[in-house]
Order: sequence, then structure tokens, then C-alpha cells
Amino acid sequence: TLPDTGFVCILGPSGCGKTSLLNAIGGLDRFDNGKLSTGDICVSRYGTAAYETQRNRNFGYIFQNYYLLENHSAAYNVYLGLHSLDLSHKEKLRRVRMALHAVDMDRFIRRKVSELSGGQQQRIAIARALARRPRVIFADEPTGNLDEANTRNICTLLRQASRESLVIMVTHEERIANFFADRIIRLDQGVIASDSESWERGGL
Repeated sequence: TLPDTGFVCILGPSGCGKTSLLNAIGGLDRFDNGKLSTGDICVSRYGTAAYETQRNRNFGYIFQNYYLLENHSAAYNVYLGLHSLDLSHKEKLRRVRMALHAVDMDRFIRRKVSELSGGQQQRIAIARALARRPRVIFADEPTGNLDEANTRNICTLLRQASRESLVIMVTHEERIANFFADRIIRLDQGVIASDSESWERGGL
């Protein structure tokens, strides 16, 4: 059971099932048994129309490999992420500008993604998720390809977003989870080893 807001980290070594769990919760992958429920929707299998509608309306995704269109501008990539929402063109443009401003990328609004650094591309990917104003943001190792400074910046942005949305982040970096998370779910070989909201927090 997950809260409406907050920063939840799914922690564990490579291959323990973190991404599989995230994708199952996020409606991107099938699961063998159990149920998923959000709001008044409860499903027991992958790919149901009701859950896909919920996903398209209320979920945002940040992938480790960004999945941006490199030959298009930063603004276009964020705009494209709003495609499934019933918004006017004017409202979409307003959200694009606000999201890029939130990640300090508004000065690169017309820059092609291919001309941006890895850290800047990751910020565009986060802006794409934030512009949707989702109830839930799923982030799969969003700092895996970043240096120390950009890792701090990205996690700080996600921490800020968690005030209004639920952020679920997969990571194998314990120090990141210990510093930023409100709750840590540890996986070990496909099962939950621990689920905690209290631990000794260190510096970063």
C-alpha cells in the first residue's frame, strides 16, 4: 500500500526485481498473480482498458535511458508527453514552459536534444513527466548515468515533486535512498526483505 504523496525508494542489488516491480505497478509489464488497485480501479491482469486509462491520465515515467527524440527540441519532447491528456494547445504550451522552468532548462527550450549533455537530457525527461502533473511518478534508476552533482540535482527535483505527487524511484544506491526517501522498500531475489519509514540518515 502506497501513499498519495511522498518519496518511496525501491532498493536492492542488480537483478533482484526492482524494475520488474516498478513496471508491474506502473502498468508497463505483465504480472502472474495478485491485484493492483488505484482509486476505484482494481485489476488482476496486465493490459486492461481501465488501468491503461488510469496510466495515461495519472502516471508519469522517467527512464534511465531517457527515451527522448534526439532530433527534436526540448520543448517538443515535453509537449509530446502531453499527447494523451485532453488539453488545449495553449494549455500544453503553458505546461511545457512551466515544466522546463522547474528543471532550470527554459533557456534550452528550442535546443535539439542531441546538443544537450546527459544531465540536461535527464532534466528534459523529468520535465516531460512533471508537465503531465501526474498522481504518480515512476523513476527507474534516473541517476544511473549521471555524475555526483547532477545526481543531487535530479533527486532534489524529485523530492520537490513528491510534495504533490507520489514518487516511486528504483535505485541501487543506498546513500541516495537513505538521504532523500520517506520510505525504503528493500528487495532481495524477488521478495520484499524490508519496508521501512525510519532509519539512521547520513549526510550526502
